[in-house]
Amino acid sequence: MTDADSTFVREDGSPAHVLVVDDEEVLAELLAATLRHHGWEVRTAANGWQALDAARDFDPDVVVLDIQMPGLDGIQTLERLRKTDPRLPVLFLTARDAVSDRVAGLRAGADDYVTKPFDLDEVIARLDSLLRRSGMSARTVSHVLTVGDLELDEDSHDVSRAGTLIPLTNTEFEVLRYLMENPNTVLSKSQILDRVWSYDFGGQANVVELYISYLRKKIEVDRTPMIHTVRGAGYILRPGEDAR
Repeated sequence: MTDADSTFVREDGSPAHVLVVDDEEVLAELLAATLRHHGWEVRTAANGWQALDAARDFDPDVVVLDIQMPGLDGIQTLERLRKTDPRLPVLFLTARDAVSDRVAGLRAGADDYVTKPFDLDEVIARLDSLLRRSGMSARTVSHVLTVGDLELDEDSHDVSRAGTLIPLTNTEFEVLRYLMENPNTVLSKSQILDRVWSYDFGGQANVVELYISYLRKKIEVDRTPMIHTVRGAGYILRPGEDAR
């Protein structure tokens, strides 16, 4: 997280809503996973029309919007979003880096502009700034992920199950953290590769199988299984007591 101790919240105390709009699915999911780790509620859309539908249903507090999209592009999408909510903060995300493109984006109503390739921490910092300017408040957050009797402390890197510490390598820790950030959700091998080994990693999916095997041996020995294989789809982490 950009700020390790706080995250922005709505008036009811729930996490800030961030809508990520990009037709590059892998990039959108990578950014979404980072934002969720930051403590926010995230929805993704692959094009402008999906973004408009998501905005009505999801009620975002800030939008990350790609300019170059097929059909309804980012500037056209922004114009429609502004008609519904003139104050909605929007961060343009695009491969265009010419000054004229940046000016066009800002004149269209965007609040900020980041060019690809981008640094994830920079995107987080800019979103923090937009939310702060919009008047949202921040609160202290816990850095301990809990799924069933499994706990992962993001600060100390301690992992325990039913109170028993489980030593993990750095890579094992990152794979488990991604699973615990998305409990009861099927994650594909490519998604895990993208998150843990970066989205442009050229490796093979069998490295994911290998690390899932390592984790199972460490967190499931003599215990109820938590990591389940969904044939043809990927892996899902469920609380031990809910395993089927």
